[in-house]
Amino acid sequence: MIQKTPKQNLLKRLRASQSGLALTEFALSMPLMMTASMWGFETANQAIVQMEISQLAIHMADNASRIGDTSLLQNRKIYESDINDVFVGANIQAGSKIDFLGNGRAIISSLEVVDGTTDQQYIAWQRCAGELEHASSYGNQGDGYATGIDGLGKGTDKVYAFAGEAVMFVEVAYTYQPLISDLFTSVDELTAIAAFTVRADRDLSQVYQRDPSSPDPIASCSVTP
Repeated sequence: MIQKTPKQNLLKRLRASQSGLALTEFALSMPLMMTASMWGFETANQAIVQMEISQLAIHMADNASRIGDTSLLQNRKIYESDINDVFVGANIQAGSKIDFLGNGRAIISSLEVVDGTTDQQYIAWQRCAGELEHASSYGNQGDGYATGIDGLGKGTDKVYAFAGEAVMFVEVAYTYQPLISDLFTSVDELTAIAAFTVRADRDLSQVYQRDPSSPDPIASCSVTP
């Protein structure tokens, strides 16, 4: 009988051993599992940020529809400082994680009816805030005054103002900040729109300054703040 050496016995045991099989399979599948996990995390984060941007647009439109002096003797006046406060409030609501004004753009448009007409829609005024260079996809201040526009919105889902009233239409654009890496998302910019009819009788003649001798800054759409 041939006596096997310890080395031969070790090699035989190694050939028969299956203890490392699962570890090997796990190591081979790890890159795929990690990639799928990171893609899932990024997709979930993108959905959350999109929801936050949509909520931001809704709250801005709602707040813009409520601003102005309260008076029983005259229509409610709105001021540049009121509009600026809407933008400041939106940035606070978004939080430091998003840094909305640093990475986004908010556009508030006042959709109204041209005086002397019954339903000729136009953008009476428009204000913007945010560092993102994003032009409105729906029109600019003054659009429609000469010939009218077909409301504001996408496709057939458009909003219209009634004579003597105004609709606050808000468009928000935001450069998506990846949670992990932009390799796991194909989206660069998130957008949202919202609209609210002004809640009270508003003075539509102009946007006022509280102190004309020391005017508040106008959130112009022609420049990036």
